[in-house]
Amino acid sequence: MPTSQLPERRILAVTGRDRITFLQGLISNDVARATPQNAVWAGFLTPQGRYLADFFVFAEDERLLLDTHETQTDMLVTKLSRFRLRADVQIAATDLTVQAGWDDAGMPARHAAPDPRLPQAGWRAYGPAKETTVRTDTYDQHRIKLGLPDAIDCEPEKTLLLEANFDHLHGISWTKGCYMGQELTARTHYRGLVKRRLLPVESSHPLPPIGSPIMLDDREVGTLRSSVGQHGLAFLRREAWQETLTCDGMALTAVVPDWLKEQDA
Repeated sequence: MPTSQLPERRILAVTGRDRITFLQGLISNDVARATPQNAVWAGFLTPQGRYLADFFVFAEDERLLLDTHETQTDMLVTKLSRFRLRADVQIAATDLTVQAGWDDAGMPARHAAPDPRLPQAGWRAYGPAKETTVRTDTYDQHRIKLGLPDAIDCEPEKTLLLEANFDHLHGISWTKGCYMGQELTARTHYRGLVKRRLLPVESSHPLPPIGSPIMLDDREVGTLRSSVGQHGLAFLRREAWQETLTCDGMALTAVVPDWLKEQDA
């Protein structure tokens, strides 16, 4: 059954009487929708509306748990803490670990919720640290083929949430009210100003390193992000989606996911 420990993920705990209203004014999704059975995926932005971090929000009786990438935890604790002011909120790291499962892998009865981005994504669970957390590429292969971004795919202080498909992957609430960076996010959405998006790409050869430029003839039209073997994710301009591309001299093809074709093609 396809399950994977995700040792690069960390869990932050947000406690205190004001924890929900505190996060509600800072992140892109509706924190009030998080329950023990329902996780929420959200972005944390600069005041100018550029990506800083993303995480899944799990809810327990007395705390919210943020499932985020290990490279973002210290920054999140520091930046979120600056906004506490007089709010009754505490933010701290935990020793909980994260596991993912999909396809026919049964979801644990407790401390787990479906991945809110896509039904095919499976579920995420958290629990005490385990002795063996061997890193494999299994989960990355799964998410890359589905077109699901990870922290490595978004460029801090540069990427827009809509470029990383947060709008189609249920990472933004359009009704909850203001949050930091909301103005640019809403303007980009309502004016249809998304010139590039993160798409799955594939080649007949292993892909080059992250950051490699993607070319259409002699013109750069995108940038490769994370990859495993012959499959990867890349930011691509719209005019290049149906073209034969090259990356480091290798032929490359974009694969527009069905969930994006149906809503945005």
